[in-house]
Amino acid sequence: MTAAEISRIAGVTRATVSNWRRRHDDFPAPSAGTETSPLYDLPAVQAWLRARGHTSTASPTEELRTALRLIGPASGVASRLFPLVAAASRRTPEELAELVALSDDQLVARAEKSAGELPVAVPEAEPFRYGPNDAGVLRALLGCVREAGAQAAVDVLAERELDEGAASGVYQTPEGLALLMARLLPAGASRVLDPACGSGTLLAAAARQGAQELFGQDSLPVQGRRTAVRLLLAAPETETAIRVGDSLRADAFPDVTVDAVLCNPPFADRDWGHDELAYDPRWAYGLPPRLESELAWVQHALAHLEPGGHAVMLLPPALAFRSSGRRIRAELIRSGALRAVVSLPARAAYPLHVGLQIWVLQRPDPGGTDRTTVLFVDGEGEQRDGAAGTPSATDTATVGAGTRGGSRPRRSGPSAASSASPASAASFDWVGLTERVLSQWAAFTTAPDTYADEPGVARAVPLVDLLDDVVDVTPARHVRATAADIDPAALSRRVNDLHGQLADQVAALAAASASGGWQPSGASAREWRTATVSDLARGGALTVLRAAPSGTRGSKGGTAPTVDRPVLTASDISAGRPPSTRAVDLHADAAQPVVAGDVLVRALGGGGAAASMTRVADDQDAGALLGPHIHLLRPDPARLDPWFLAGFLGAEDNIASASTGSTHVHVTPGRLRVPLLPLEEQRRYGEAFRRVYELRAAVRRTADLAADTAATLTTGLTAGVLLPPDSPDNGSA
Repeated sequence: MTAAEISRIAGVTRATVSNWRRRHDDFPAPSAGTETSPLYDLPAVQAWLRARGHTSTASPTEELRTALRLIGPASGVASRLFPLVAAASRRTPEELAELVALSDDQLVARAEKSAGELPVAVPEAEPFRYGPNDAGVLRALLGCVREAGAQAAVDVLAERELDEGAASGVYQTPEGLALLMARLLPAGASRVLDPACGSGTLLAAAARQGAQELFGQDSLPVQGRRTAVRLLLAAPETETAIRVGDSLRADAFPDVTVDAVLCNPPFADRDWGHDELAYDPRWAYGLPPRLESELAWVQHALAHLEPGGHAVMLLPPALAFRSSGRRIRAELIRSGALRAVVSLPARAAYPLHVGLQIWVLQRPDPGGTDRTTVLFVDGEGEQRDGAAGTPSATDTATVGAGTRGGSRPRRSGPSAASSASPASAASFDWVGLTERVLSQWAAFTTAPDTYADEPGVARAVPLVDLLDDVVDVTPARHVRATAADIDPAALSRRVNDLHGQLADQVAALAAASASGGWQPSGASAREWRTATVSDLARGGALTVLRAAPSGTRGSKGGTAPTVDRPVLTASDISAGRPPSTRAVDLHADAAQPVVAGDVLVRALGGGGAAASMTRVADDQDAGALLGPHIHLLRPDPARLDPWFLAGFLGAEDNIASASTGSTHVHVTPGRLRVPLLPLEEQRRYGEAFRRVYELRAAVRRTADLAADTAATLTTGLTAGVLLPPDSPDNGSA
């Protein structure tokens, strides 16, 4: 391990490690590397640190990453650890602690025995053989399962294998999106297939919706292993069949038909098998063009459905309008196979710069009713209309052009760079987006002939109107509100209401930004002694808590009643809003409720200067469950002021010094530092930090209202339902 890694696990700076090397003769000598970049033996360093009372402040996942790196890629141990994760998930935290305390030989023997007893085969897993050199990584794995959850350990193992295999463009389907796609399936869909299963997020979501038989295939062996273990963790009662191979060229389930298909297939794959599959019977709607691999996946999904079965697929927006796919789009529409297209906001899923689309398809039933319309839903409006006070689509015209961008080749599944969900970087409301889409889909499927359009949000378009010379099925093209959809009087009232709200908010911003007697500290900056969060936790000044992993079960693998409560997410902290989602598949004995006065720290950095890294939970947050990618610090109010703690923890330099990574910044809470000040002085600083937080919140609300007001005025003027004022003196935007 490097000196930088030693500093991370010890919770000190690089300079401190350099001082240790110079001042302590018993500091471990380098075991590899060069004179300028020495490498040290991890067990020797850990023993030296323990002898001096330094406990590790690295996160369990970071310790597992370090252990995997130190053992080397040639061992292939990462691929052999997947079954052990599944076996370890069935142990209680106390049992895992006992295993970690065993001698190396005992630990290796117990690990082999436990992994070998796993009842469900993991595809293409190596034999369950571990050696004495694996003891360190086995301990790190068990510690990760115990502290961070089995799914976190699986993600780290997959990340390691993907890096070693030089796989690129491998991304995970966000949990919120996976659940939305699964809920678009009809109730009672028992047999579900994902032919590009990646990390298994979509199949796990299908299981949460009641699916009993799950089929998955992926071209990457690591993804097959990851999916198999994920489903064993999240849905142990379901029947699963996971295979490895190219679904288009070597379908592992050629004779299987299912009730539903969920899929996030590779995009823009030019080597999908166009030439060798030219006469494949799956191409019932036409031979997919060489550059339209997505249409091959669409027809592959339809071929695996029972008559009347549904497929829900995540696809790039260019598929909706590219001329090369026009003929197949036309056939899908004529046959009634295309039921709905939903546009998503950019940043909902990778690639983050593109607003992807959900296509809902249904295999035509020979005896079914002829379908005459296709539903289009503008989910992008959820991002535009997410702030409080935003005009509804019935009051204004939500006008937007469809995204005309393709996407680079990519695979569904986890990111090789990070196991973090991309949705954690987004600030839109998954609950609102899901409700927006599902309400329209339910109304459309219940009574398609009497479905009432909602201008700017959703519209059912007759098939004949789609079958023109372009066959463009971009939702924004079809759902945009026209002048005929807008009530001039209602829009005028809306504008006046927005102006009033904006004026009030500007006044609130002015009050929040008023000078409050800020004074210089003197000729130079103040200096103070500091302590790490780990030090404060050991001293009992605060407690560090975390969210339970999704699907966490009760002790001994038993089940406990599920809970349905609001969940505070990392994006809620970033955007400064109340809890925005609900608990999904979280059991009552594993839930972590938030208490007023808790200090919440985002585990992932980024989001720009306007994004908050910390906040103090208030009465509106109290009772909500702690979401993923959040560290919760519960201070002793007799020793620490919450706002003082949140302010110093969220400082840019503090976050940077306690973070790892570049593209995806992971914050290790134990390494954050806090000044040691008397409680009364803490409260003075805390009050100042609270005012700063309120200023940031006021700026955000004012900006949202200003943008909404400007958009509403522009819509009204361009649609011809508002008249310009007689003169500038009569009022303007």
